[in-house]
Amino acid sequence: MPAVHNKLHLDEALQDSPQSRSLLSVFEEDSGMLTDYTNQLLQTMQRVFGAQSEMGLATEQLSRQLLDYEKKNFALGKGDEEVISTLQNFAKTVGELNSLHCELANQMADSMVFPLIRFRERDLTEISTLKEIFGIATDEHEAAMVKYSRLPKKKENEKLKADLVKEVAYTRRKQHQASLQYYCSLNALQYRKRVAMLEPMLGYSQAQVGFFKRGIELVSKKMETFLASVSLMTRSIQTQLDVEAEAMRMTQRELLSVEDIVYTPDKDTETVNRTLIQKSGYLNIRNKTGLVSTAWDRLYFFTQGGNLMCQPRGAVAGGMVLDLDNSSVMAVECEDRRYCFQITSPSGKTSMILQAESKREYEEWICTVNNISRQIYLTDNPEAVAIRLNQTAIQAVTPITSFEKRQDGSPNTDRAVPGGAQSGSSGSSDATQKPGSPPEPEDLIAPGTPIQFDIMLPASEFQDQNRSGGRRTNPFGETDDDCSSESDDSLLQQVFVVRFLGSMAVRCGNNQEVIYEATRQVLAARAIHNIFKTTESHLMVTSTSLSLIDPQTQVTRISFQLGEVCQFAAHQENGRLMGFVVEGRDWSDGDEEGEPSYSAFVFESNTEGEKICYTISLAKDITEAKKDPEALAQLMKSMPITGGKFLRLDPETGDSTDTAGQEDLESEA
Repeated sequence: MPAVHNKLHLDEALQDSPQSRSLLSVFEEDSGMLTDYTNQLLQTMQRVFGAQSEMGLATEQLSRQLLDYEKKNFALGKGDEEVISTLQNFAKTVGELNSLHCELANQMADSMVFPLIRFRERDLTEISTLKEIFGIATDEHEAAMVKYSRLPKKKENEKLKADLVKEVAYTRRKQHQASLQYYCSLNALQYRKRVAMLEPMLGYSQAQVGFFKRGIELVSKKMETFLASVSLMTRSIQTQLDVEAEAMRMTQRELLSVEDIVYTPDKDTETVNRTLIQKSGYLNIRNKTGLVSTAWDRLYFFTQGGNLMCQPRGAVAGGMVLDLDNSSVMAVECEDRRYCFQITSPSGKTSMILQAESKREYEEWICTVNNISRQIYLTDNPEAVAIRLNQTAIQAVTPITSFEKRQDGSPNTDRAVPGGAQSGSSGSSDATQKPGSPPEPEDLIAPGTPIQFDIMLPASEFQDQNRSGGRRTNPFGETDDDCSSESDDSLLQQVFVVRFLGSMAVRCGNNQEVIYEATRQVLAARAIHNIFKTTESHLMVTSTSLSLIDPQTQVTRISFQLGEVCQFAAHQENGRLMGFVVEGRDWSDGDEEGEPSYSAFVFESNTEGEKICYTISLAKDITEAKKDPEALAQLMKSMPITGGKFLRLDPETGDSTDTAGQEDLESEA
């Protein structure tokens, strides 16, 4: 091979000798290899630039994700305030780092990728173009020389010879110019390629140095104290985790070191507790699947107050199954099951057969239901009362055959699941149940409606009602000489001991189902939030209003005019539960008349809720009869004497001659 020189000699371009062509081929081979290498290097640098750009986008997304931790409503997220504040500081730092990464990506694009692209597009493309032009000029010169060489020796044509000579000169000049430009570009390429290889890496290195310098200023100077505190906090959390893990391992070993009798059913070693007033656990309930076939379902049962509640596995809350007050419980013999007992409602229309897992559970459930049915849980010291009464329930735990004749009414297996209450008589005498399919719960109460579990009296109202000159409401119906005219006009006044369970906004006031649905949701919400404490109050029903009075201070907690009460009813299954719906007006939309709004109030009473509803109905009748004095007098004469205190006053109608019913104007049941 010919020797390789550092450059092409321009003075040899016109001669175009084979030696010059051989040297030119070396330069062309070098240019081709440089073009391939430049393309590969550019792809690699573009990959680095793409990774840096992706790093900027990733850090930006990381910063946003750290800030989103505070917005997540974790079910067990309490106590994460320190973590939230720390993540916010990290998000701020990551945001600053993101700006550095974005700036680094821009510097890489300007000082690394762009110079190499410029070298490829300007220099290498120029070499390729000049090579094509040089090849075309060489071909044209060779063609002109071939024509010139074929001139005939005889009969010379001076005009043809002159044209060919002129063409050869033109093509030779054109080839000479193309070769000179081509040689110059190839010689210059030997210098430009060195700059093109070094300049991108110089820009890349300078960009990285600047990035790390600013990163050190950010991380080292601004974050040393912060990172030290975070490291200390993580070590503290890890220490707590190690302690908790060791405690859980110890507890696990202790729990696993028990005897096998713990896992064996019906091997209870503890004695039966017959004084329980609360009980919970899994029971099997028998449900009818056909005329004679039955199926057993395993559900979680628990008692709450005087109610038997049921909660299927996986359910959020339980529902009421049966009112245990005055109910009866007895052991029964089933043909294919042990430890079965039956609970029957006072009316005998609802009953269910349950199966316990062991003999101890079986007897304790029976004794607990017995204690609740006698309303021992309402006393001040239920356990002492249970012990004093010696609640052994021997008769209850003595099995009887399941085929013996029971009270009228078949077992209601639909009560096994929450919300399966049957329709019963309503406590409202003036509202009838309309036929047809029952409304959906969403039509009665909006989903997610908040529930108020207590009525708190503001301090200002408490002081106003107890100032001198203020009248204290008498819960027993006695009258004073200085009573206001409003109380003098009240023809009915009766007080009931109630416990406020909750109130909530409802969508309608003309359907008793809204009271039943509100009662169900209030009881379910109390079970979910473990709210079992209630405040005892006096509900005073008069012929003009309903008032809830504090029994200690005689302060009226809340009062409604009787005309505002648009619906009232006792619960279908639990007679101690009752509620009423109050109509109000909402002027928030700017309407002159105001949109009607309804609120349901749910109470639990010691007496039957139907008595309260009857009294409210009677008060409404008296209010309606006030328009006609004769009808009012006839109503007062026909008023039945019931348990409780009534105050019946003679309305001042101006007719003093009618003394036929004066002897019955005031009576006490």
